[in-house]
Amino acid sequence: MDRRRFLSLSLITAATTALATTGPAPAGAATSRCSFTPDGSGFLLDGAPFQIRSGELHPARIPVEYWQHRIRMAKAMGLNTVSAYVMWNYVEESPGVFDFTTDRRDIVSFLKLCQQEGMWVLLRPGPYVCGEWDLGGIPPYLLQYPYIKLRVKTADDPHYMAAVTRYYGRLVPLIEPLMIDNGGPVLMVQVENEYGSYGSDAAYLEEIRQLWLAGGVHGPFYTQDGIGQVAANHTVVTGGAIGLSGGDAASIAQARSDYPTVPAMAGEVYPGWLTHWGDSTFQGQGTDISGTLRGLMAAKLSFNLYMLHGGTSFGFTAGANADDSSGNYQPDITSYDYAAPVTEQGRATDAYTRYRTLIAGYLTSPPPAVPDPVPTLARAGGLDLMPARHASLWDNLPAPLPAARTVDPQPMESYGQNSGLILYSRRLTGYTGGPLAVRWVHDYATVFLDGHYAGGLYRQTLPAAVTAALNIATANNPLTLGTSGVSGSPQLDILVEGLGRTNYGHALVDRKGILETVTVNGSAPLTGWTTTSLPLDDAFVAGLQPTVTDPHRPGIFFRAQVRIDTPADTYLDLSHWTKGVVWVNGRNLGRYWNIGPQQRLYCPAPWLRAGLNEVIVLDLHQTDPLPLTLQSTLAGPAVGSPAIGPAGWRLVYVDSQETAAENGAAGNAFDGNPATFWHTQWSALNAPLPHEIQLDLGARYAVDSFSYLPRQDGSANGRIGRYEIYVSDSTTAWGAPVATGTLADTASRTTLTLPTTPGRYLRLRALTEAGNRGPWTSAAELGVTGVAI
Repeated sequence: MDRRRFLSLSLITAATTALATTGPAPAGAATSRCSFTPDGSGFLLDGAPFQIRSGELHPARIPVEYWQHRIRMAKAMGLNTVSAYVMWNYVEESPGVFDFTTDRRDIVSFLKLCQQEGMWVLLRPGPYVCGEWDLGGIPPYLLQYPYIKLRVKTADDPHYMAAVTRYYGRLVPLIEPLMIDNGGPVLMVQVENEYGSYGSDAAYLEEIRQLWLAGGVHGPFYTQDGIGQVAANHTVVTGGAIGLSGGDAASIAQARSDYPTVPAMAGEVYPGWLTHWGDSTFQGQGTDISGTLRGLMAAKLSFNLYMLHGGTSFGFTAGANADDSSGNYQPDITSYDYAAPVTEQGRATDAYTRYRTLIAGYLTSPPPAVPDPVPTLARAGGLDLMPARHASLWDNLPAPLPAARTVDPQPMESYGQNSGLILYSRRLTGYTGGPLAVRWVHDYATVFLDGHYAGGLYRQTLPAAVTAALNIATANNPLTLGTSGVSGSPQLDILVEGLGRTNYGHALVDRKGILETVTVNGSAPLTGWTTTSLPLDDAFVAGLQPTVTDPHRPGIFFRAQVRIDTPADTYLDLSHWTKGVVWVNGRNLGRYWNIGPQQRLYCPAPWLRAGLNEVIVLDLHQTDPLPLTLQSTLAGPAVGSPAIGPAGWRLVYVDSQETAAENGAAGNAFDGNPATFWHTQWSALNAPLPHEIQLDLGARYAVDSFSYLPRQDGSANGRIGRYEIYVSDSTTAWGAPVATGTLADTASRTTLTLPTTPGRYLRLRALTEAGNRGPWTSAAELGVTGVAI
């Protein structure tokens, strides 16, 4: 899809087509035919005017067990067509090794299911798809060639089109029987994708089209581009229609003016938008395409909603954006919710209802009923998880790669590795500290000296609070290494995580790992590396040896078990964790990262089982386990939930308060007066730590933040250091803490974002005093935000 909103749209009256509601005939029935009107004004189905009303679904992003539900959601919205990508790198992960049959790769079964449900299909098989998918769907194995050129004709590169030809040699025979003129559901096949945003070589597009013709598929075809790119680069194909990214009635009219004999449709109408790690919030939530849809329906013009339902970029499949020099790198989050009308979990949003009503107003018969939502599993008694250390990455390293191939650091693609981690190690003789300079880290690295964490490296910028807490050098700046606690010849380990490969623009050749050189303190480039490939595939995780030799060295796999009586969809809340990957019952849910905005990973019910379920968390930074919770939605209440006024609060319990030598009563911590404060007893007895206070909030809330204001009288005594926070519906069964950590030794207010947790009671435990000044606790004001439930 077009990642640039550079679409120039003019207000021109649209051409018209007629509505049609006919779906594909069952398999084996009489064939139909899709064609174009002689004057190029629209599409025909068996010679009658036909409006394509499509919604985008990606089978690779949807659990197979939910394919039917999502297709039915599309049909119930008044649509008659499903648009679907085939992700080439998902069906051919290694050269010549194809898988079109297992799990979410079975495109034939998906297409047949669309036909069974009475839906036509727009097939988008690449070879390049973009789609916020790693490398835009192109296999990373092609990056093993040093001078590879992507998206070019055979004459321009000896490898790329040879691989495309091999891919189409396996794909086209699967699709040919499913074309409309063979009785199948496929109306049209897209040739490449948004090529006009990349190039203008008509010979390349024609070479791809010829591969379809050679396999017996004679169209109809179509291309997909922004209106500006179509006009500038003429990226249309012989006998092909035009799909417009960001299209509406006006842009269709403009395309018809530029290409009067070629039918056009709004091939990507955006009801939402994509989100990157580090964005302030989930993007696209305020989008309303009612006006665009109304214009398309009134003029009977064809369209495709991108996305109707985004789904999830499970595992390591999420892509990234970068500028054309590979700078301004922005990896995509795991969720592909996209603020689409159907959520990641498959539920209808208010926008879905609004658009369904709008579309139905133009149809001759009402759409079918909306399918029932899939049940969800929210947190409840016993569903909080407290993982334990399970295995250390460092105790489970496989054999390194042959030394002859690792003299210089090279990216993972050089070794046939597609994703995960890659480790570069060597001794630093005569070490005296200084800057560690890496050209270039793609994308995120943790650095160790003699097994001790020394800091990190990230390809792009990060918030100052993150870099300070973890000592991360950003934007490929050097990381300063010290000498404290290390030998004169320490072992240097650079563990590099490959995030998503760029999926849009001219910087597609986005290799992962260390791309060129490493120097320390201005040395010559270091050679003689030991390199270890860590793709973190399912077999590696399943075979982990439960050994943790050094529990203080980051790179630990944590394990939890949770018993579930009836599996249902859920989200694992990882807001207590830092950065890593999660597996549930051996399924890779994807990446998490505390820079947000995503803090929860979707786990579909079919990946759970009745009884015990195993959760594995690999965190690149944390060495102590923290709680996980099961939630029912991608996000909790929006940032800025209302404060819960303390007027209705009641003190349930306090273990200690000073009321003899000063007014240190616990009630001062929620009286609304910062000048008063709670202080634990000190005049007659120095009550020992830990201390705690329990509050009744007066009603049940979905609590999502907690704030702490230390005493404001100038004294530092009693400032809370390490803490635990609990939220519960019972004062006798608190469960696991919803937050733990250490507060700074300052007089400033601290506000903590909590995993959204329902409950009436709040418990604060102070485990230490911030400055170790005594066994005391004090608090001027405690604050809580949340939504009443």
